[in-house]
Amino acid sequence: MQSPHSLESLPQSLSQWSVALKQFPYRVCPDQGLVETREALSGAYILVWAKELLIPDFAVLRPLVDDSTALNFCGLMPEAGNICVLLQSQADSQWCKDKLAGLEFNFDLVVLDKLPDLSQPGVVLMDMDSTTIQIECIDEIAVLADIGEQVSAVTAAAMRGELDFEQSLRSRVALLKDAPQSILKQVADNMPLMPGLQCLIDTIHSADWKVAIASGGFTYFAERLQQDLGFDHVQANVLEIENETLTGQVLGPVVDAQAKADILMQLKQQYSASQTMAIGDGANDLKMLAAADFGVAIHAKPLVQQQAQMSIKHSDLDGAVCILRAAKMLAA
Repeated sequence: MQSPHSLESLPQSLSQWSVALKQFPYRVCPDQGLVETREALSGAYILVWAKELLIPDFAVLRPLVDDSTALNFCGLMPEAGNICVLLQSQADSQWCKDKLAGLEFNFDLVVLDKLPDLSQPGVVLMDMDSTTIQIECIDEIAVLADIGEQVSAVTAAAMRGELDFEQSLRSRVALLKDAPQSILKQVADNMPLMPGLQCLIDTIHSADWKVAIASGGFTYFAERLQQDLGFDHVQANVLEIENETLTGQVLGPVVDAQAKADILMQLKQQYSASQTMAIGDGANDLKMLAAADFGVAIHAKPLVQQQAQMSIKHSDLDGAVCILRAAKMLAA
């Protein structure tokens, strides 16, 4: 081992550390020094990212280091507009999560048992409303139909897991009876994409993975996203329309929490995928997130943040790109 680099001797911005350190990994010592090492670890990975990371941010991870548990600093790289840092612990993921429990960070941090391997087949399944796009489509339809407050209150309660999803969906759709079909196009023409969505889709397709939508929303909007952005598969609920008017009914079975998890497994088999990632924000996404190898909550409700494998709180879908490409830091 070479003599340690003290944090005081390193640039304040972690984005410049790769120039100063030259080669990875380094062992993070209890006194916060970094010592070059060839000794590999076999515990959990800790991935950290933000637009900017400074030494005080890095020092917040001190609970992961003690005299009996090693932590390797495996590398860093710019990715999707972020600075990404990859560490590996000697301990398992539950130990790391317990050590970090209750701490608040001004950057995103996830703990993983393994890293995605983009060289092997995979599929990413995404929720639509408040995940691929920044709105809840049914709330926007309701605003145009002059019943916005009635519908949005039910939507919020359903996403928090306070209501049965199918029952809440059918009751909201019933309120839209006699609304003109034309308002669907108005909403579809103005759907704000979640930042980082195009970068995520490009990353997925460049690795020959597949990307799909499973939504408790509506096919009208999911199919528009598929047409505009190239999703490989979309599945959502069908609004009944007669004489260019909404009937207030949903046709066929509702895409609920169990349906989303089932769709993930169907796509895994269909595409012969060895890895799956699911991304969502609401309580009806929890089964899908649990069924995936990498379940990612994004800007999620508290219940979902608590139960999901990992949670993106500060960044957007560019954070999912960081997770997918984290293994590149090991090969760099």
